[in-house]
Amino acid sequence: MNQLSKKIDQHKIAALYCRLSRDDDMEGESNSIANQKKLLTRAANDYGYKKTNVYVDDGISGTTFERPGFKRMEKAIADGVIGAVFVKDMSRLGRDYLKVGYYTDSFFPDHGVRFVAVNDGVDSDDGENEFAPFRNIMNEWYARDASRKVRMAHRIRGNAGEPLSKPPYGYMKDENNPKRWVIDEEAAKVVKRIFTLYLDGYGIEQIAGILEKDKIMKPNAYAKSKGFKVSGKVDMSAPCRWEHSSVSKMLGLQEYCGDVINFKTYSKSYKNKARIKNPEENWAVFENVHPPIIEREVFERVQEKRGKVRNKRVSSDGQRNMFSGIL
Repeated sequence: MNQLSKKIDQHKIAALYCRLSRDDDMEGESNSIANQKKLLTRAANDYGYKKTNVYVDDGISGTTFERPGFKRMEKAIADGVIGAVFVKDMSRLGRDYLKVGYYTDSFFPDHGVRFVAVNDGVDSDDGENEFAPFRNIMNEWYARDASRKVRMAHRIRGNAGEPLSKPPYGYMKDENNPKRWVIDEEAAKVVKRIFTLYLDGYGIEQIAGILEKDKIMKPNAYAKSKGFKVSGKVDMSAPCRWEHSSVSKMLGLQEYCGDVINFKTYSKSYKNKARIKNPEENWAVFENVHPPIIEREVFERVQEKRGKVRNKRVSSDGQRNMFSGIL
């Protein structure tokens, strides 16, 4: 371990930054958050830092710097309370060559912050490390290559008819085969009721009001109550307050006919995870894959009433359009 090259301001804190994403799973247990904490705590102590604070981003890619833990650390640095930043290696800081360079070459030095990447032997107090920029480039290459492999596997699975999205309200994953959906009878009754009410002349806002009045839990609240995986926060203070958009979206889900529809959205690059709507001609549609909740004739009547007649992307013999799913 390198020896101290300057007197440490013991009023300042050493930030121990730990990050792990799904792409790092293949690198083994040594990258776990727990092991990173142990390594960095020992390193900070060896370097003479008495006060430490741990900042963690678990399950977040290194290609983005919009990470909650990193942002908290960045603010603490700007506030002048951080004297050093410790990471396991350069890739934990990030996998974007230019942004990593900004922090190591500008942001940290401008705020008088020492930067130490333990396993890479990088210590900003030792002066410029000629191998650090090369490591940054290799870390970004790793992220790009991992993303390419994930996208390829995603494309193969999607073109084979495997559902790429989570089951919509009314379905759940088959316990014996998670690649298939089965009907969730309790939620399916609500789905059928929504379609029936709409064909009976009720508007979307009226339907939402009826469901709330009858104390039927909205989809994300229902999923949380059943222990299903839910993304984002769920307002359980009003679990039966249905959104207009939820009802509208459900009325347009062709999946309720038993179909699998893949590639509805896509992301532009491995650095930008924002989802973009894909034109319908690029969707991959597979009919009658799982049990239907809504009869196809009923679904088509609803679409006609909504003024949304869909282009058929599956031939009469059930074969998918050969150009579906191509981006």
